[in-house]
Amino acid sequence: MVEAVISKLKQEGAIAVIPTDTVYGVVARAEDKTAVTRLYELKRRENKPGTLIAANIEQLEALGLKRRYMTAVEQYWPGAVSVIIPCADPNLEYLHKGKMSLAVRIPADKELIALLQQTGPLISSSANDPGEPTATNIDEAKKYFGDEVDFYADGGELS
Repeated sequence: MVEAVISKLKQEGAIAVIPTDTVYGVVARAEDKTAVTRLYELKRRENKPGTLIAANIEQLEALGLKRRYMTAVEQYWPGAVSVIIPCADPNLEYLHKGKMSLAVRIPADKELIALLQQTGPLISSSANDPGEPTATNIDEAKKYFGDEVDFYADGGELS
């Protein structure tokens, strides 16, 4: 599954629903402004940025986040803990939506880490419509998004 997902996510503007380390998420490569914009429009996120997931701190630093902020919280990673990191870089406004911070996480899931090592950091949001329960399987995610995402990666039931 990982190779097919990597190939599809590397296409410009691509967004997908995949199993993350916590829930099914709709994701886009964080460096792809077009894809991030599509994800935020799909989720109707005007002033609420998603969660940035990465394989390691170096990926987050390469994206433009300051290492000093991550060093203070690195004991929580890898794991299912997201931490809010200051992000004042104007080049990353498309990610932080003017909030000047981002929730970031380095997951512990080995398959997800393998994906992130190839795609780079992904911006993610739970696979659901605002205010609705998060999808626990691909069928539920498809009911929310239909053909508005480019592809779905089935990771089974995540309830």
